[in-house]
Amino acid sequence: MNDSPGKKIMRIIILCFLILKTVTGGLVEARDTFLEVVVTDPFIEMHTGPASGYPVFHVVERGEKITVIVRKTDWFKIRTSKNKEGWAHRNELVQTLTLDGKETEFRDVTFEGFKKRRWEVGLMTGDFEGAASLTLFGTYYLTPTLSTELSATHAIGNFSSSLMANVRIAAHPFPEWRISPFMALGSGYIQTTPNATLVRTVDRDDPLAHVSFGANIYISKRFIFRMEYNNYKIFTSRDNNEEIEEWKAGFSAFF
Repeated sequence: MNDSPGKKIMRIIILCFLILKTVTGGLVEARDTFLEVVVTDPFIEMHTGPASGYPVFHVVERGEKITVIVRKTDWFKIRTSKNKEGWAHRNELVQTLTLDGKETEFRDVTFEGFKKRRWEVGLMTGDFEGAASLTLFGTYYLTPTLSTELSATHAIGNFSSSLMANVRIAAHPFPEWRISPFMALGSGYIQTTPNATLVRTVDRDDPLAHVSFGANIYISKRFIFRMEYNNYKIFTSRDNNEEIEEWKAGFSAFF
């Protein structure tokens, strides 16, 4: 039984996500380095999640050793000597000491973090051959100069609307620049639904490929402004293929 176009696109999105997770999972684990510190404040509160809205479920007292596992913005996942795991804010960890008695340094997110980022998520809007487009994307940096990205785009025009899923590989030749250019190659699938009401029309479901050029511009903290140009080649089931241009810009956050 044939799947509907919407189900095909959803299947592509899920498949791309699983591939991205499989490729990057081992790299993330290999990159983690744990830090052991000693609490010098009267206590440190442990939350169930990385935000102040999560409840406090445990208190680490002065003199106890904790292990810093991973950082998410200004929140750190920590583990006590009794194997309790939770989240503590950066402000509560700045007074801790390393095991050899030195002050622990938890740096603010700066331009150095931008150059060494691993993950990036964001939202962009633009013009998809005359239609207004909205794109949600997630990027993983395999190296400072090479990234892989998964995106979903919805474009709404006067005569049709489109839903598109793409995966791509991008090269970043100058990752140390504040305005960092990139170029990318990718492929995906597009579902086009005509809006015409006077004639009988059918939805189209086609594979595509694209080439991209753009730049990531570091703003401050964890925020990036991105602008890019995409040229799509849509491989239709008709005699001729379609070529579509897209310009878009938006913001993302890295971690």
